[in-house]
Amino acid sequence: MLNISTNSVKIYIDENKYSTLKLVLSKSSGKVFLRLLSVFFGMLLILVFLPWTQNIQSRGNLTTLRPDQRPQSIQSIIAGRIEKWYVQEGDYVNKGDTILFISEVKEAYLDPNLLGRTEDQLKAKEMAVNSYMEKVKALDNQIDALVQTSKLKLEQAKNKYKQANLKVASDSIYYQASENQFVTAETQFNRSQTLYDQGLKSLTELENKRVSMQKAEAAFIEAENKLLTSRNEVINAEVELLSIEAQYRDDIAKASSDKYTAMSSMYDAEAVVTKLQNQFMNYSVRNGMYYITAPQDGYITKALQSGIGETIKEGAEIVSIMPAKYDLAVEMYVRPIDLPLLHKAENVRIQFDGWPAIVFSGWPNTSYGTYGGKVYAIDNFISPNGLYRVMVAPDTSEYAWPDALRVGAGTHSMVLLKDVPIWYELWRQINGFPPDYYDLDQPTNSSKKYD
Repeated sequence: MLNISTNSVKIYIDENKYSTLKLVLSKSSGKVFLRLLSVFFGMLLILVFLPWTQNIQSRGNLTTLRPDQRPQSIQSIIAGRIEKWYVQEGDYVNKGDTILFISEVKEAYLDPNLLGRTEDQLKAKEMAVNSYMEKVKALDNQIDALVQTSKLKLEQAKNKYKQANLKVASDSIYYQASENQFVTAETQFNRSQTLYDQGLKSLTELENKRVSMQKAEAAFIEAENKLLTSRNEVINAEVELLSIEAQYRDDIAKASSDKYTAMSSMYDAEAVVTKLQNQFMNYSVRNGMYYITAPQDGYITKALQSGIGETIKEGAEIVSIMPAKYDLAVEMYVRPIDLPLLHKAENVRIQFDGWPAIVFSGWPNTSYGTYGGKVYAIDNFISPNGLYRVMVAPDTSEYAWPDALRVGAGTHSMVLLKDVPIWYELWRQINGFPPDYYDLDQPTNSSKKYD
């Protein structure tokens, strides 16, 4: 009783009748309370100096380290109509196993003999290319023959022209000789005429000189005629030489023009052949796309398209598949204020959903049911949820993670940081400071192992 009031009721109460009141008012109870209070504060004082492991806690989920090991959907590259299913949900498939068969829906590919007809067109165009090639070869041979013939014809015409020049030279000499003979005969006739007039020569001798002069004149005229004829032959030979050069130049030019026309047609046909080859290969590859196959070994988890006769578009998701072999990892998210404290190979303690665990966040060595991990990768850009993603891989130096874990399961992760006293951690939490940053090169609790 506090005995605050001046009007005491103590004289009216018999304390021996009330055991509780008697116990409270006894002096031993106060001593026990003081002892308990002293022990409590002593233990609290000792407790605040105990070591505490700073940590960053985060919820996350199980994923895989490699992108090709994560659940994926299988799409159809082409539009089609579902004709037959070969699997059902939960089936295990190997890489290349057929999942379903689709038929064509686009009118450009509905012809059942489309591939064969395209191949026939391709063969026809290839034969056209070969024909043009043979024509080009024939024109090349023709041009070679014309070149050789022109050389021979030109050589023949040059020889003829040379012969004509030589004949002109010969006729010129003959002409000069005839002219000299005519002048000599004429001089002799004039001298005989003078002597005849003087009576020194007879008429017969004069007539003989006249005849000789006339013969010399006839020979001179004949030599001049031959010379003119030879000169005309030279001109004809020169004209023939030029005519041959022009004729064969035109023939070779025409053959070359025909050759280039054939080559142009051949190149056009080759372009069509290349286009048809591309088209044929596209059709061949498209025929192989009617059977949708598994990209890797795994389990069919869910059919996203159903039924027979349903039409699907290009890129439509058909089924989802989970790879059979995968390397598990934890995908956790941390606040931007905690990001500078994280490093690769940082120790992480993980509690998986569905696995019993007793966790003391500040004393990981006393925790039970947690598994070890190490920081594998840290994103350099923030996620849409305003946090940074951190990938945690299994710690191979500890016992393995449970085999029954599945991708997508929830986790609770703790990134272990620096060891500090409890009083320091309380002071940090009250002031809202982030955990302490420390250098990985310095010895820390990262080398410890926990059960």
